[in-house]
Amino acid sequence: MTTIGTAVEKQQQKGQATVQTPPAQKTERKPQRHRDNDRFKIFCGSANEKLADDICRFLEIPRGQSHLQRFSDGEVYFQLLENVRGADVFVVQPTCFPVDEHLMELLLMIDALKRASARRITPVIPYYGYSRQDRKDKPRVAVSAKLVADLLTTAGAHRALVVDLHAPQIQGFFNIPVDHLFASPVLVSAVRDLNLPDLTVVSPDAGGVERARFFAKKMDAALAIVDKRRTDMNVTEVMHVIGDVKGRTALILDDIIDTAGTLVKTADALLEAGATRVLACASHPVLSGLAVERLHNSRIEQVIVTDTIPLSEAAKNEPKIKVKSIAGLLARAIESIHEETSVSSLFS
Repeated sequence: MTTIGTAVEKQQQKGQATVQTPPAQKTERKPQRHRDNDRFKIFCGSANEKLADDICRFLEIPRGQSHLQRFSDGEVYFQLLENVRGADVFVVQPTCFPVDEHLMELLLMIDALKRASARRITPVIPYYGYSRQDRKDKPRVAVSAKLVADLLTTAGAHRALVVDLHAPQIQGFFNIPVDHLFASPVLVSAVRDLNLPDLTVVSPDAGGVERARFFAKKMDAALAIVDKRRTDMNVTEVMHVIGDVKGRTALILDDIIDTAGTLVKTADALLEAGATRVLACASHPVLSGLAVERLHNSRIEQVIVTDTIPLSEAAKNEPKIKVKSIAGLLARAIESIHEETSVSSLFS
């Protein structure tokens, strides 16, 4: 089975063939409808095998068998080990670190499925890498979110399933249907279990206000916004808090935690504005660089994230970081797409 680890570990494993043949485990959940599992298949790359296995267990189907290998120079070799002709195929692969390697894996998997005559190919991308470059905000820069969308379409994807895009308008970059899921049902449930008093949901920037407003409505909580100014890549300077957080519990809601610099500065600004406690929620725990160390040394009590991206060993060992699974949400969405029923009903 393909292993997941650091870039160094992957470098050591180059040239070693892997065969993905995990057994499906039965759960208490029973399929609502009869379906032909020979025409409904789920494959995955090396980015987040555990999430793919959890999805397969939820749906009570085995993960598709495949062969993934790297040549000594790093090139990806991928082969399907079962028939997919005429099948409705889903490929689970977040484009997380190392982003370029996992993106290339996804493109080659889609191409292999296309050439094997799969009826429909749907990449399931829990974390859509390169999404932060979604507009031309400076002279002579690339719009990588659009480029990746074009690459997926050219490779042979018929539709896409994504989770919490950095900007909702990225859906328009695709020339194929896109189902955009939100991790908020999972995060809302986790926050409710904490029974936080006098809660205020905080958006760390103006771009996340819609997300925070939706979350605050579900929690019947107040809303606040932190005005920030980005001074350099991965460097921000928090300006001031818009809204009343004095004497209240502040919950920072974001889509991505990368270096955690913005998150920690936002927490400091909220505490200086009179907040009594600060917690955080995010869909995608990128946690690059010194992120885990910054969170450990910060005044943030707890950080709730989902498993769209597998955590590093350091993050797994950090007691402040709590992970909630979105496997069930993704499984229900995949089943809805396969059965041609409404995906939006999952959020009703």
